[in-house]
Amino acid sequence: MKKLFGAKVQKMIGLDIGTRFIKAVIIEKSGEQYNLLAYACEPILGDAFAEREIKDFEAVSHALKKVKLALKSKYKSVAIAVSGSTVLNKIVYMDPGQTDYELESQIELEAESLIPYPLNEVYIDFEERSDNLTTNNKVEVLLSAVHKELVDRRITLLGEVDYEAKIVDVESYALGAAVASFYPSEKHETVCCINIGASHLQMCVVRDREVIYTKDHNFGMDALIQDLTMLYSQERSQIEQQLTDDTLPETWKQDAYPMFLANLQQNINRALQVYISASGEARPSSLLICGGGGHLTSLPKDLTADLGIEVMCFNPFADMVITDNVNQGDFEQISGQLIIAAGLASRSFKPWHI
Repeated sequence: MKKLFGAKVQKMIGLDIGTRFIKAVIIEKSGEQYNLLAYACEPILGDAFAEREIKDFEAVSHALKKVKLALKSKYKSVAIAVSGSTVLNKIVYMDPGQTDYELESQIELEAESLIPYPLNEVYIDFEERSDNLTTNNKVEVLLSAVHKELVDRRITLLGEVDYEAKIVDVESYALGAAVASFYPSEKHETVCCINIGASHLQMCVVRDREVIYTKDHNFGMDALIQDLTMLYSQERSQIEQQLTDDTLPETWKQDAYPMFLANLQQNINRALQVYISASGEARPSSLLICGGGGHLTSLPKDLTADLGIEVMCFNPFADMVITDNVNQGDFEQISGQLIIAAGLASRSFKPWHI
């Protein structure tokens, strides 16, 4: 680990390498105003991933090259994120008042008991969560570890298009960064958000602009897409495009949507219950949703009725100035899928380890 903490801030492309799409945004900040300079969203053809690991480099590389062309940007620094079963996040408790170097030394000494992988196979990073002491006069430190292969494969791909990864984040914390940066919340307000991805529901809880809880659950838009491909005997890419464009036959809302809605509601309820059990918090009175389900216009209303809590779509770009070179119509169709990319781009405006 090479960790000297300083106020290192530079503009970066937020690059979300998903299992079905690569998404990217470039955001500029002027005072308190955020401006969206550019975005891109390109499909990855075929089944290029298995359990979040890249298996088809050519397909991912092809999509990445198209993203770079679409952005038309001179910026080469990017922030990316990883997720999956080999990504470990753990809260550990350390003595207060230590420098980053001292924390690093202490974590390295205790890492073998903290991380269930051989240390030569993982990258490790850490961040002190706050200055508040626990009842044992310790500070909370977030420890993250990830298999090197998961990161190195992405670094190799970025190098092919002359990009350089300045930050490798964890997807659930990138989601939290988007909520903390772009959702207007009151002091001490607890904000729960669920990102509906292709194969996972990513839940994060933010309070006072700090991520206090994250967890991934196995369910996503793939369930609906697979039903629709069978129902209409079409390719996955065709169904995804028609779903985005709202050009599917109206019968899909009777034939496929109710089952998807019921399963989604069940999985969200399960995610909320796990959070309540782990945190001891009360059931939230409201919930933000984003991701692939963001363009299903009736989803917030339907989930509100089924869950018994207010469900709202989270749009991190709602209060941003959208520059003239961004196609507004196309952008509105897919903006809900750019949440992780937006959270990654927000790291441009915060200090980070180097």
